[in-house]
Amino acid sequence: MSETRAAWAGLLEVLAEAGERFAGEEWMVVDDRDVAEAHRTIAHILQSGLVSHAEFDPERPVWRRIVTPTRKFSGDNADAVYFEAPIRGDRTYRITGNLAGAVYTAFTVEAGAFDGSYPDRTDGVLNDTQFDIAADGSYEIVLGGEPRDRNWLGLSADAGRLTSRHYFEWASSAAAEVHVPLTISNLDPPDGPPPPWDDALVAAAIGRVATHVRSKTIDGPRPAVRTAPPDWVGRIPNGFPVPQAPGDLALSAADAHYSLGRWLLGPDEALVVTGRWPECRFASVCAWNRFQQTLDYMNRPVSRNRATTTLEPDGSFRMVVAHADPGVPNWIDTEGRPSGTLFFRFFLPEGDVEPLGAEVVPFAEIGT
Repeated sequence: MSETRAAWAGLLEVLAEAGERFAGEEWMVVDDRDVAEAHRTIAHILQSGLVSHAEFDPERPVWRRIVTPTRKFSGDNADAVYFEAPIRGDRTYRITGNLAGAVYTAFTVEAGAFDGSYPDRTDGVLNDTQFDIAADGSYEIVLGGEPRDRNWLGLSADAGRLTSRHYFEWASSAAAEVHVPLTISNLDPPDGPPPPWDDALVAAAIGRVATHVRSKTIDGPRPAVRTAPPDWVGRIPNGFPVPQAPGDLALSAADAHYSLGRWLLGPDEALVVTGRWPECRFASVCAWNRFQQTLDYMNRPVSRNRATTTLEPDGSFRMVVAHADPGVPNWIDTEGRPSGTLFFRFFLPEGDVEPLGAEVVPFAEIGT
């Protein structure tokens, strides 16, 4: 059997195992909606593997969109555009781009992610307060090589992937609309073109896809055996922990403060969330399903940023998480789900972020 046929068979085995386990009782998936969404998640992760990891060449890197309105996983965001590119720690790269109206732009080095696997940690970040930007919004950054005073981000020996984040506070979803100009080039390029695709190279590409799918599904922590979550992850439904920085958690934004809570509501209930947006570069909240996929932000009000939030006279906000439009500002549509996740992000906040309040109330009393 050729290496390619063996790798293809291995990918099919991973997909079958993910469908059986990740979409099954081991991951506490029991009802039809959860079964359907688990399979949709697997399909989106497979799509990600094919787009970003199959043709993965750190010698000749290319930026790829990580998530889109039709490819969702790992906690995507209606107000952000994310890219990734393959890199290696012993190379030097030049990045050129333009802010394109983003209120926050950053580049993050992910360590230990060479073969489609989940990275070990975040190993460096450079945000737009740390590099020079021209009047037209353009910039140039060097990655790796000899240290430089400005516009430079170092690479560790096990650097494997670069993530870019571009956040927008618009009245509509930037993830669905915006184009962010971005290039990356290797300043230590190899001689000549890459070798033609052959049995070994195609097998390796398929293997990276299989590893990517496995690392984000069946190799992830099972619900029954997970270790204690970070302090910014709520443990009790219908409440939110104090927003905190995530540290070096892999794929997290080092400049952010996070607070994650879960709603659990009866058919006649709503969750009222109160708080105050801090002084910061970007702030938002979005609703996810249990597999960290955003709900349908193209067609429903399932997220809020500062531009789409109506404030109270004292500057605070009051949001209503409910299955139907309550007739008051700042509705977050649950799509009729009795449970789900709300994720708050606050980028480069000035000082501590105020705690969030939450109260379950009868839906019929919201507008009274």
